[in-house]
Amino acid sequence: MAHHAHSDAHHGDHHGESHSHGSFKSYMIGFVLSVILTAIPFWLVMTGGLDSRVATILSVTGFAIVQIIVHVYFFLHVTSDSEQGWTMTAGVFTLVVVGIMVSGSVWVMFNMNENMMPAHDMVLGNPEGVVQSE
Repeated sequence: MAHHAHSDAHHGDHHGESHSHGSFKSYMIGFVLSVILTAIPFWLVMTGGLDSRVATILSVTGFAIVQIIVHVYFFLHVTSDSEQGWTMTAGVFTLVVVGIMVSGSVWVMFNMNENMMPAHDMVLGNPEGVVQSE
């Protein structure tokens, strides 16, 4: 009888482990969703599918957020019923890293646009951007 109880305990643990690692079906669902969530924003940007630049940026950002959620759920297996206690920590860490990456990328692109584009020279009537000596 003691052996039977021991066997049931391991059977329950093994069932929990196989669920937490995911199945082929869940990986394929995650893969297909990832491909779709990559292809749609790519198509929007390459074809100019939306009339407004702001709408395109917001749409791509929305698809990126959904794709992060898909990756965390289907590939990292972080769910609300996780018992390790790391779910909130991993979520906060992910948000901080994504926030740093997005804000840093926007900052770099804005500064490169301001410093590299000759728009200020064109306003002054010097379209070639040549510095004129006096």
